[in-house]
Amino acid sequence: MREVAALAGVSLKTVSRVINAEPGVSAELATRVSAAIERLDYRHNLQASSLRRVDGKSATIGVILEDIANPFSSTLHRAIENVAVKRGVLVLAGSLEEDAARERELVSAFASRRVDGLVIMPASHDHSYLLNERKAGTALVFVDRPPSFLDADTVLTDNLGGARRGIQHLLAHGHRRIAYVGDLQSIVTAALRYQGYREELDAHHLPLDPDLVRLDLRGTEPAEAETTKLLALRPAPTAIFAAQNLLTIGVFRALRRLGLHHKVALVGFDDFLLADLLDPGITVIAQDPAAMGTAAAELLFSRLDGDRSPTVHRIIPTRLIARGSGEIGP
Repeated sequence: MREVAALAGVSLKTVSRVINAEPGVSAELATRVSAAIERLDYRHNLQASSLRRVDGKSATIGVILEDIANPFSSTLHRAIENVAVKRGVLVLAGSLEEDAARERELVSAFASRRVDGLVIMPASHDHSYLLNERKAGTALVFVDRPPSFLDADTVLTDNLGGARRGIQHLLAHGHRRIAYVGDLQSIVTAALRYQGYREELDAHHLPLDPDLVRLDLRGTEPAEAETTKLLALRPAPTAIFAAQNLLTIGVFRALRRLGLHHKVALVGFDDFLLADLLDPGITVIAQDPAAMGTAAAELLFSRLDGDRSPTVHRIIPTRLIARGSGEIGP
């Protein structure tokens, strides 16, 4: 930094202000400093500067998601990163894969790197362990799922209302035997979607048939196998509601393999890539992971900027996208 200051003909403090994007530097001085930085190929040591800065911030945040390979998680990550980049903040990310121990490992790893805040899609059922991180000044925002035993900011999807809307759509097209294919019930979002299914059937005075329900499934292969069993029932379901994007893919594979993809209606919760190009296109209850990620990041940075208002809980609405599979009659 001293070499940069000497070449630009400015003080060390001016160089520091330019590097840290602080106010109080004229455009002419900022241009001279930037030219000197480029000529000397100077690289700012963020770790060292964070030790010297009064606020102790590292200009990094951690993002802990279920599985970054999943399109939903990757879209969330990208939206968070888009907000962070504008503030010159680096995003560190990890996948917890529904493992509570892995969640704690990632939190510990990011905390040891002194991240300023964490956005978490939780797997654990007890988040009281984060109280120490909060006391240390780490901002916390939970996305997609709420925390347990900890009051913190959250950004969630309308899971209950979205599931009810999907079942309403199938009922409106004449279906009464609607099967349900769901994720792990230990996941709050999965439990809420199943609750929505039950509530909507009850609202139409339709009994819940346990034979039409398949729960605690993970991934496309189990969904395909259980759908095959459902379609072997007599009478078979005339429609299927799949409560997660990978499960929807598994259900559709079974329908296509059995030649029933134009005969049995399908509505999936959460959109996925190329769903509109299948035959028929897949009708979905679409979440908005980009809006969720943006809201979570903005909330996190608001806290980092000093917002001490009461805990915020935001619900992002879903929307139904009709593409053909959910409009097949019984």
